[in-house]
Amino acid sequence: MTEVRDIHPSDEAAWRRQFVAYGVFYETAFDDTVLDGVWSWLMDAAHDVSALVAVVGDRMVGFAHYRRTVDTFTAGPGWFLDDLFVDPAARGSGAGEALVQAVIDRATEDGGGTLRWITAADNSTARRLYDRIATRTSWVTYEVETQTQTRPETSTQPETQTQPETQTQQWG
Repeated sequence: MTEVRDIHPSDEAAWRRQFVAYGVFYETAFDDTVLDGVWSWLMDAAHDVSALVAVVGDRMVGFAHYRRTVDTFTAGPGWFLDDLFVDPAARGSGAGEALVQAVIDRATEDGGGTLRWITAADNSTARRLYDRIATRTSWVTYEVETQTQTRPETSTQPETQTQPETQTQQWG
């Protein structure tokens, strides 16, 4: 029987193994900076991202990272399932569906709204589950990687510029 519960500090080692495996599936290598950063978010009750884990016996077999957001089409709450992973040995056991259902239940308890997520077009295993439990939309996803800008060091010298610099962007 699969139990779904909040992630606990004692889940860190299993979560790290599974999150690394999740990254490998999506051809992404998570370094310690990413692992430490995401783990700190999951352990911070005030952070936007939360996690549930699926457990069979005493073994963690999967996780779901999700967050509450807003829905501008309804002026109400919305939800986003950022990551869903089930250990390959546990796939087909119902753990993935149990995790999604637990996120749906959390969203329902916390004001409802629409739960959305994305997956890779070639993730046929996950898509079989998603096609059965959710509605596939016609939306197409786009993304742009932005660059991190470093802030100039703060100077102890008084500011001599009298007018602020302005930047304009022309769209053509």
